[in-house]
Amino acid sequence: MKKRLIAGKPKLWDRGVGRFPYCGGCQTPLLERILSEVIEELGVEDRAIGVTGVGCHARVCMPIDIDAIQAIHGRAVDVATGIKRALNGEPIVFTVQGDGDCASIGGGALLGACSRSERITIIMINNNNYGTTGGQMSPTSLIGQKTTTTPQGRTLDHGYPLHVPEFLGTMKSVCYAARGSLATFAQFKKTKKYIKKALKKQMDNIGLSFVEVLAACPPNWRMSPGEAIDRIREEVVQEFPPGEFKDVDAL
Repeated sequence: MKKRLIAGKPKLWDRGVGRFPYCGGCQTPLLERILSEVIEELGVEDRAIGVTGVGCHARVCMPIDIDAIQAIHGRAVDVATGIKRALNGEPIVFTVQGDGDCASIGGGALLGACSRSERITIIMINNNNYGTTGGQMSPTSLIGQKTTTTPQGRTLDHGYPLHVPEFLGTMKSVCYAARGSLATFAQFKKTKKYIKKALKKQMDNIGLSFVEVLAACPPNWRMSPGEAIDRIREEVVQEFPPGEFKDVDAL
């Protein structure tokens, strides 16, 4: 009987290379696996270029056997745009950014790239805070959430949490906008589907694609890994429901 592999580690993924000691319960390595699997399945190993910003996500591409570069804080989208244009659209370019790096510090770069419909894919990890720099409030911190800059909890005086894919889905220049989660295996599989579809849109030269990924941050949430997963399932998805908000094949 012919054997076939039904489980195992992606060939592109080697966590012994450039290994970064993430905090216990951090879900960023799950995104490493998703990206490795999707890039292999799409057959773009030789064309894929990852661009990271500054934050916990900055080393996502290090264990993946593809070309990658780290940009300064908030400018991953600009760097990705430059790479895509300089190489005449040949590479498949994606960014991996935190919610602060992408939607706050990099908010201007994000909107500019979206308005121009740059042929890139943006992946934003949403852990509701600035993880690396001490757990400050970010654009996606929930109302009532305690952070180092909102010790009494975020209030409406600080503004409302920013719903990025819903907003970008209203832009004519964006061809795909979705939000996934890593809190359950079923949601992991859906998130992989969203990222794969987003990259395929780029391969088909349709327009800019965007995927937000809800992820846990146990240390800054002051929770155990299990409690952090429960928080996503019971609280975070109430504010940020997973799903696809825009999916078109032509602009």
